[in-house]
Amino acid sequence: MSDPTIIDCKQQAVNIGDIIRVTTLSKQFIKSFPEDERILIESMIGNFFKIIAIDEEGQACIMREWHDERGQLQTHVIALDSEEMEKV
Repeated sequence: MSDPTIIDCKQQAVNIGDIIRVTTLSKQFIKSFPEDERILIESMIGNFFKIIAIDEEGQACIMREWHDERGQLQTHVIALDSEEMEKV
């Protein structure tokens, strides 16, 4: 059995290591984060990320890193639906 093809919003195949632009994120998804992190999640829209993994549901995963107010590294790994990304 072959792995399912993961596609972006323009029906282009995407794979681990590809660079994508986040085109949108659902409001419900953004609201699932603590209020102080929402701006960081929203700021991902329009920016470029490398696909670091494919999750068990067949979604492309990207990672956002930043330093909090204490200087500690924070990360979020999120899985994207096809309409949320565009391969560049």
